[in-house]
Amino acid sequence: MTVVHLRRAEPGLVVIAPERAPLVTDAAPGLDVLVLEVSGGHLSWSLFGDQVVPAAVLDDVEAAQDWVWAVYGEAVASAVADDQPAALTALPARPESTAALRRLAYAHWASRWWPASTVDGIPALDPQLLVEEIEALTEQCEMMFDGDIDERSGALGAGAGLGTEVASDGGGDVELFDAPGDRGPEGDGASIGRSRGRAEDYALAAGGADSPDGLIVARGSGGWDWRRCPPGILDAGEHAVSWQVSRAAGVSTVRVSVVAAPDCRRRVPEHLRPHARVRVRLSADTGDDRPEPDVEMSLHLRGDAWTSSARIPGTPESSPEITIFVPGAGPADQQEDESAARNRIRRFARARLTEHTGDQRLTAETAAAETDEDF
Repeated sequence: MTVVHLRRAEPGLVVIAPERAPLVTDAAPGLDVLVLEVSGGHLSWSLFGDQVVPAAVLDDVEAAQDWVWAVYGEAVASAVADDQPAALTALPARPESTAALRRLAYAHWASRWWPASTVDGIPALDPQLLVEEIEALTEQCEMMFDGDIDERSGALGAGAGLGTEVASDGGGDVELFDAPGDRGPEGDGASIGRSRGRAEDYALAAGGADSPDGLIVARGSGGWDWRRCPPGILDAGEHAVSWQVSRAAGVSTVRVSVVAAPDCRRRVPEHLRPHARVRVRLSADTGDDRPEPDVEMSLHLRGDAWTSSARIPGTPESSPEITIFVPGAGPADQQEDESAARNRIRRFARARLTEHTGDQRLTAETAAAETDEDF
């Protein structure tokens, strides 16, 4: 049994939530929040919690009454109808539907946030299998949605950027098709991932002491903000980004490389190609310790990595700050460090593929687990 708290939030919103449950009204929902748009509001769960009963934020109580009883039980449904804030015990009238809703929300989450990584040895999920399961679960939970199921449940193709593009005919049917125009093995947008690499095949620091670019003055590796790039383009590993600063003939050059996602198989449309922003501070011996203007460059797919280089003024006094992003994707402002959350999600994904967690795998997870040993 789960105790939920029924209360009014800001005008027009009613909240039904277990203690400390994530809400869609939170200022900054975490990477580990499952969200589902339903008739009359939104449902949310914690990825790491085992609680099947969701939190709900209702913006249309009348529309939500069609399903509140099924998810929370008659007592909660009556309190919502009578506008009586209280702490109540949720007893789902249709527990199988409640469980299917969480599974549907998880499938949508996986289509966007599954941490596919060659560097970390986490295989990608098959986007077609994800879409098929989302469609089946959406149909199973049909009473939760009004009108256009695709829109109300969160776009079915949310994660179909995993090597494909998505089109809808406007009637609720989703069509997957390969992005056109593969180029040669050395060209921008080259097909990759056809022969699986292994994590040990990837050198995480770009270049080396004998780099033709000149003397290496700094280099390193790190992660990137998952919110700033759609899925299926970049490797989700925390060391997928590598960089080096070299110095030759009085000119400093920064070179950035990001391992491509293991399922980045087709030419990526130009508007989805990642960029790198480099922020440097010059050495104190220049007499000017002001930060230099950011250097921004478009990355190009070469083999199995997105790379580019650019000149920077002077010699940096410390490691440059590298930001990887797709223009227009995610929040423009710098988010707080989420590396700990990303690491926890990677551990979660690995457990889903290698252990019996007590929660039935998605079909796409089962297929990934079967091929994991060869990844």
